[in-house]
Amino acid sequence: MARLDYWHTQLPAIGSRKLVVKLREEGYPVGRKLVRRLMREMGLCAIYPQPNLSKRNFRDAIVPYLLRNKVISFPNQVWSIDITYIRMSHSHMYLTAVIDWYSRKIVGWNLSDTLGVQSVTEVIHNAVERYGVPAIINSDQGSQFTSNEYKQLLKELHIRQSMDGKSRWADNIVIERWFRSLKTELIYTNEFLSPRDLRQALRSYIDDYNSIRPHAALDYATPDAVYHGSFRAA
Repeated sequence: MARLDYWHTQLPAIGSRKLVVKLREEGYPVGRKLVRRLMREMGLCAIYPQPNLSKRNFRDAIVPYLLRNKVISFPNQVWSIDITYIRMSHSHMYLTAVIDWYSRKIVGWNLSDTLGVQSVTEVIHNAVERYGVPAIINSDQGSQFTSNEYKQLLKELHIRQSMDGKSRWADNIVIERWFRSLKTELIYTNEFLSPRDLRQALRSYIDDYNSIRPHAALDYATPDAVYHGSFRAA
């Protein structure tokens, strides 16, 4: 699963057939059936369009993508939320993170050993309590984000829900790029023995990312400076 996550992060457009090839090159005796099952368990999906093989009522849970050609001009206008697989030395966890599109600031995150919706709702509650209510939250079409619990929470908070197109990884590109940086710079270069160790490392990485590291897309300001500076200017 760790190597599958690595190759998906490096080559997000390749599907299960090519992932089987990459894993076999590394000596793993895997078949496509196993790789597809692990991809489902890990929430991985290639970025090319695929037929919808989900249940018949799945379409009713999908909402439109609201961000195409939308100009993002202030903090809390749009947040993105997503979940990613995080390997440890002898197990794995799942990281849910929320990023503000305008400032690129990570406004919330949560670490869990399952892909349940509870981790998603908790991270939104905490982010809203700390930073206020965004106008829109965008996500992929994962089961957590099509669940009644998630939809009801956004409705109660008066947040508009947006979803990527089917298998359109690029629609949620801001959070996906951050996940890629996180894994390249922290996860793949370290061995974490326990969830506590991983949580401490993530907290340090996110604090540094938000408050210390300049961001090229922000004219080399930090996410914190752009996020809080916009409110001061207003």
